[in-house]
Amino acid sequence: MSAKILITGANGQLGSVLTETLQGRYGLENVIASDLREKENIRGIFEVIDATDYDRIQHVVTQYKITQIYHLAAILSAKGEAYPLQTWDINTKTFLNVLEISRLNGIEKVFYPSSIAVFGDAALKNNTPNDAYLNPSTAYGISKVDGENWSQYYFLKYGLDVRSIRYPGVIGYQSLPGGGTTDYAVDIYHKAVLKEPFTCFLNEDTTLPMIYMDDVIRATVELMEAPSEKIKIRTSYNIAGVSFSPKEIASEISKVFPNFTIEYKPDFREDIAKHWSKSIDDSQAKADWGWKPNYNLEAITKAMISALNDYYKEAV
Repeated sequence: MSAKILITGANGQLGSVLTETLQGRYGLENVIASDLREKENIRGIFEVIDATDYDRIQHVVTQYKITQIYHLAAILSAKGEAYPLQTWDINTKTFLNVLEISRLNGIEKVFYPSSIAVFGDAALKNNTPNDAYLNPSTAYGISKVDGENWSQYYFLKYGLDVRSIRYPGVIGYQSLPGGGTTDYAVDIYHKAVLKEPFTCFLNEDTTLPMIYMDDVIRATVELMEAPSEKIKIRTSYNIAGVSFSPKEIASEISKVFPNFTIEYKPDFREDIAKHWSKSIDDSQAKADWGWKPNYNLEAITKAMISALNDYYKEAV
């Protein structure tokens, strides 16, 4: 494969895993990871990029003859509510930089991650359809709707092949929580493996759509490698994994750790979550490019506990 891939936001929860996956598929020399600062012990090529800096992105695109961009740099939902104007500025400006540079440099494909944060009170809470009316209640969600519309605009006006997925809450062992409202579902496994009590910032019965990291990465790669004629939606595709509440995940963990304890102290993130969907209709992704999740809650719990047990044993 002759692709030359640039990943912005490569140090994040998703970016770090996606970088390794793409390196394995396309070769270390063909994947350029980037972020605001370089990680220690990183494999392959890394460039320090502030994605708000148009000229810096342009320089790297030219230097490496980039053909695809995965744009992951963003401020997430919970952090976004603390800095709403900054969230809008950064999330919108960085993506417009990527779109314009892609248009002017003949980039073949662009990936843009959207989110279930685009859904607000106007959308059906159960089995939320792909074409639901979008009235998000957070700065992050607003910026993601904006990005979806810009994606479609650049495809329709310039023929730029932009592809996007609306991610549910992502659960993975590879990195620590990164400021999202669904991140409790990562932190809870760390506390369980460490045999520590867990304090949840959501109510016990607040159900949200979640997805395991392996499914997320596979969905992203499958979407980007699908023939262009298969991509019917140019805003963003719904994908679903499994929906559950904090009470349900705690119950599953208790099957492995009977002494695990959880208490509930809802904060502002509960107000965010209650506006979001409880479950997602991803039938269009299944029909268009063959998407199918592999992990349910039981499988996620087994995989997370196994991986984190190994992680903390090695850390001792």
